Amino acid sequence: MRAYRALLRLYPLSFRAEYGEEMAAIFARRLRDTAAPAARASLWIGVAWETLASALAVHLDILRQDLRYTVRALSRAKGFAVTAIAMVALGVAANTATFAVTDFVLLRPLPFPSADRLVSLWQSVRDYSRLELSPANYRDWTQAATSFQQVGAYTDASLTLVGQGDPIRLEGTAVTASLFPTLEVTPSLGRAFTAGEDAPGATPTVVLSDRVWRTVFGADEGVIGRAVVLNDRPHTVIGVMGPNFSFPTSQAGLWVPLAFDEGAYSDRTNTYLRAVARLRPQASVAGARAEMGLIADRFARQFKDNDRTGATVNTLHDDLSRQSRAMVLALSAAAFCLLLIACANLANLLLSRGLSRRQELAVRAAMGAGRERLVRQLATESLVLGAIGGGLGILLAAVTVPLIARLVPATMPTAATPAIDLRVLLFAVVLTVVTALAFGLAPVMRGGGAADVRALGHGARTVGGRHWLRGALVIGEVVASLVLLVVTGLLMRALWTIQATDPGFRPADVVTMRTTLPWPKYASMAKRADFYARVLEQVRAVPGVSSAGYISFLPMVMRGGIWKVEVEGQPVEPRDQPAVSLRFVTPGFFESLGIPLHAGRDVRDADTLTAQPVAIVSDSFAQRTWPGQDPLGRRITVAFKQRTVVGVAGSVRVRGLERSSEPQVYLPNQQIDDGWMPFYAPQDLVVRTSAPLDQIVPAVRAIIHAVDPLQPIASVRPMTAIVDAETAPRAVQVRVLAGFAIVAFLLAAIGIHGVLAFAVSQRTAEIGVRIALGAPRRHIIAMVMRQGLGLVAAALIPGLAIAYGAALALQSLLVGVTPGDLPTFAAATATIVVMACAGTLLPTLRAVRVDPVTAIRGV
Repeated sequence: MRAYRALLRLYPLSFRAEYGEEMAAIFARRLRDTAAPAARASLWIGVAWETLASALAVHLDILRQDLRYTVRALSRAKGFAVTAIAMVALGVAANTATFAVTDFVLLRPLPFPSADRLVSLWQSVRDYSRLELSPANYRDWTQAATSFQQVGAYTDASLTLVGQGDPIRLEGTAVTASLFPTLEVTPSLGRAFTAGEDAPGATPTVVLSDRVWRTVFGADEGVIGRAVVLNDRPHTVIGVMGPNFSFPTSQAGLWVPLAFDEGAYSDRTNTYLRAVARLRPQASVAGARAEMGLIADRFARQFKDNDRTGATVNTLHDDLSRQSRAMVLALSAAAFCLLLIACANLANLLLSRGLSRRQELAVRAAMGAGRERLVRQLATESLVLGAIGGGLGILLAAVTVPLIARLVPATMPTAATPAIDLRVLLFAVVLTVVTALAFGLAPVMRGGGAADVRALGHGARTVGGRHWLRGALVIGEVVASLVLLVVTGLLMRALWTIQATDPGFRPADVVTMRTTLPWPKYASMAKRADFYARVLEQVRAVPGVSSAGYISFLPMVMRGGIWKVEVEGQPVEPRDQPAVSLRFVTPGFFESLGIPLHAGRDVRDADTLTAQPVAIVSDSFAQRTWPGQDPLGRRITVAFKQRTVVGVAGSVRVRGLERSSEPQVYLPNQQIDDGWMPFYAPQDLVVRTSAPLDQIVPAVRAIIHAVDPLQPIASVRPMTAIVDAETAPRAVQVRVLAGFAIVAFLLAAIGIHGVLAFAVSQRTAEIGVRIALGAPRRHIIAMVMRQGLGLVAAALIPGLAIAYGAALALQSLLVGVTPGDLPTFAAATATIVVMACAGTLLPTLRAVRVDPVTAIRGV
């Protein structure tokens, strides 16, 4: 019979209490009347199946009753229902949206087989913890390593595609033949590169991305084997990658073989390769890091150029910047704070509703409703509210996710974007259920766990006692609100500080565009110089254009280009030579971008290969190298030549507004040897104009097309957009956090108002007696205000302490702002006090308007 009684536990407790003994007795008689083992087994099987079906039917019937009762109850309390649903929706929406981004950036594996086995390999030198590899180090290090199953290398390779309509500039990647096998990916159409195709002199081939295949070639499967012209060279299309593949960034449009000739291995300081490796089954990241450290030390002793050069190994997923991680984690923490505030308000609502329904619950208990039945009914109400609020929250999250997706680092090797998928939906469902139960069940247990029959003789007004739980919930709301306000304020001040940073140039009224000249067509310096001269002459003649010039790479767009410089008269070891950011420019560039010339002259058309090599240095370089001295006429050796300093320009934040930049050195565009340094040939056109961009851009396009009809134009944008992009992720984060903080502020004010309003309603008779006995109304006001401000005072110390800890954790984002920034903390504290005063206003007015006679009659 123990087994049968265990089966009966499938029924609700109330059902078992009414019918359990009778059902047990009937089963006992049937069991006694059945002697044969086979018959007994059949009886047990039948009873088990019948019990399961019957218990399910009973549960469904009770659920149907509870749902009908819930609908009636909530329809009589529409204000409560709408408020509770809104609380749940806000909390679920904020956390679901932020989880979608956090999961995408930090938790979800990269879209490669066994992605946790993929690592990136970097060089490290003084001041640079992650530096690209030189071809010689890539070859020697990977040949000596035993931790890697396979290694591949890649570098950027923008290419011009002609023959498919207008010329198109495509962002591509040059890869070794081993890269795709290292990632364990294969094309969805055709094949990948073979070992011989990345050898010098091999027939050029190309693998297309799914995006380029569809947009440029119309998803034509016959493209495999077809020859396409890239940079004036025919390439055979051998494959098309799948729609979910994107490497190394989401902008990659095609891949071509990366070939090294013998000259590539002669200079170990020529660092431009990025490497990715797959660990062997028994290898670990820590083991690979230790092994590569030993290998790097060995080669540092063997080659002078490798002196003090180390190796860094990271998981591919961990290559995200610390700032990107901090931004996403801060957003998640803020969303969690908002959820806690919303749930605290929800709990207060349910507590108030439970206390107001004490008489109703007592009547139901007196009529025979058991504890389990009451709890189940009230829990159903909480779950219904949670389900509706959670559904609305998921809809709000779906709208919000695209708005905060800009926090995803652009360097993530995936074509996907954050979305509300099954994984996120599961999180939202679990969050909704936990919210409804954790913050709904406690008040339910308090209100329905043991119905007080004494409430039959008294109304809800007799229910007093300690309201410490309600006060604790409000204190928690205030703490969370204060933390959100402080963190938002600090990040906002940091954003303002960054936006106020002088970039070293004047971005207003400047339009930029890229015209990368393809090689070998423009391998001749004379041919490039002719192109620049013809374009710039005609662009400067366009009405509204005041100046125009070319540069190798725009500041903040390309942050590298770092070279060692030898200064005449200051001999140092090669490893200790100063590093500079190197660019080639045409005449007119400094004026066009608004970079001031502090001394000397600009580059000239006469600065050719036959003239004396010259250079213009930034004032930061001049001050560091020749402090208090005239830099003009000094000699430096950079880019394999000794050059004379003929000008000093203002310093530019090449690496962006937040990072310190190396000093800059600018060289004349015509002092590049033929066939040398194609990567550094000027390609970014800068035009300063007073005319609208929609008038200037078509005119400049027409000029470039007239000079070279096959020259594509890419990346057309105002310089202000480039500068604004520096703070775009921060601006998104601050806007979202500010929204969270405002909602938290309002919810905390509502929470204080709710607690005080309830307290005043409970003390109406007391207040009436006080007024009747002559208590001044200012004393009543002080009593209510003291209670509200007391809750805030109790929250200030822990709130400020937690806020300071959060600021310390986000210190990497607080550029120009200290974690203990006094104005921010003072402003947040004052805002909380104002919020508390606002929250106490209506309850205070209600208290002083109490009619003593009416209040005393109601006792």
